Amino acid sequence: MIKEITRRPANGIVLAFVFPLLLIGDIVVAVNLLQEGENLLGLLTLLPAVVLLICLFGFFTVGPNEGMVLQLFGSYRGTAKEPGLRWANPFYSKHRISLRVRNFETAKLKVNDNRGNPIEIASVVVWRVIDSAEAMFQVDNYENFVHVQSESALRNLASGYAYDTYSDGEGSLVGHTSEVSSKLKVEIQDRLAQAGVEVLEARISHLAYAAEIAAAMLQRQQASAVVAARSKIVEGAVGMVEHALELLNEKKVVELDDERRAAMVSNLLVVLCSDRHTQPVVNTGTLYN
Repeated sequence: MIKEITRRPANGIVLAFVFPLLLIGDIVVAVNLLQEGENLLGLLTLLPAVVLLICLFGFFTVGPNEGMVLQLFGSYRGTAKEPGLRWANPFYSKHRISLRVRNFETAKLKVNDNRGNPIEIASVVVWRVIDSAEAMFQVDNYENFVHVQSESALRNLASGYAYDTYSDGEGSLVGHTSEVSSKLKVEIQDRLAQAGVEVLEARISHLAYAAEIAAAMLQRQQASAVVAARSKIVEGAVGMVEHALELLNEKKVVELDDERRAAMVSNLLVVLCSDRHTQPVVNTGTLYN
């Protein structure tokens, strides 16, 4: 494993003044020697000028939250991170790498949840490079590596959860968003650790049933919602009927035998549980006629 080595190249601003002055001075001395007839000495004096010209190719700039990876004939020599104009060995090859926080949204993936239902899912991943050497040398293209591994982790996570559940004890993509996002972040980080990348955040950005089953699953959800609502209505109605019978008995408004009590319970439940307005029926006779 190649780990990052932080290098502190020379201050380029100072050398940007020193090198030209030395170069001009050397050229002036060489010209004077050649004019005086010292041809050999004059030519030798020009050699430092050639070296100074080559040194001018060693200047480079480093921006904020950037790194410059330095290599000498293929060998990693370190990463310069200090912003500003810098100077290093002119024979170093220099590769700029961004250390800024970046984000991207995966494509909408079509996968099966753990119940076999086809769903569409996408996520947003926020990441940054924390080890420039690993990002540059451990993987072929670290940006593409981040994208591919994030989508792979999302597919794997989505297949381990149901889209939605109808019981409180089982996790689901819809009902446990925070848990799913936390697990997604951990899984992506495990896959990207070798590339020198840190995952700052991962969250679901799109979640829906696939088009071919969306209508059927919507009917199922509506049916489940209706069942849950009617259960609540029946539970409340039974409580109201019970309370009404207790008040009638307590205040002794009317004495009800079992048959009359059953009829009253039936009528009250019809009124309270009906999803439409009930029509009153006036009984001009007795309960038994």
